[in-house]
Amino acid sequence: MREGIHPEYKTATISCACGTTYETRSTRGSFMVEICAACHPFYTGKQKLMDTAGRVDRFNRRYGKPAAA
Repeated sequence: MREGIHPEYKTATISCACGTTYETRSTRGSFMVEICAACHPFYTGKQKLMDTAGRVDRFNRRYGKPAAA
């Protein structure tokens, strides 16, 4: 590799609004984020599925597994 063309890759701290911090390395430096894996509804299992006009039920009836006899 050529010398002197790469940016400085230093230690960085990513802080979430929920208080969680992560140590990593970055060329950008330390920064804050609004949401992280510790508080995101998808990763915590608190995500709610919005059923608009019965679309989820209709999908499950059409493409879901058949009911056990």
